[in-house]
Amino acid sequence: IPRGLPEWIRARKLQKRAGTVGFDWPAAAPVLAKLDEELAELRHEIDSGGSRAKIEDEFGDVLFVMSNLARKLDIDPGAALRGANAKFERRFRRMETIAAERGVDFAALPLEAQDQFWSEARLADHRGELDPAGKLK
Repeated sequence: IPRGLPEWIRARKLQKRAGTVGFDWPAAAPVLAKLDEELAELRHEIDSGGSRAKIEDEFGDVLFVMSNLARKLDIDPGAALRGANAKFERRFRRMETIAAERGVDFAALPLEAQDQFWSEARLADHRGELDPAGKLK
């Protein structure tokens, strides 16, 4: 499996290759359980003040399992992340617009107040009221 591939693609190919000899989970549920395990290990390293190298190692394990989960669910991780980026951008732009409409300096607000704007933007997005630029339709 070529090393020059993007890492998400290489992980998927490594996992698929392992599956050809039976080293694979049969469905998404056990992969989710493994994800829980890997997240717990990452939390432990963060909470216990683990070294940057150990935290990065555990973070990599989480991403590897996420790649496996994407494979099991037949999801393109790049497409999923592009969608998540677009959603975040749309909602963040809406937050900035709400603050401007109310004459509020968004950057000066504490996180809790900013999070209230996020909730408003998220609700508008769920209702389908936002265009791609985060403006109300």
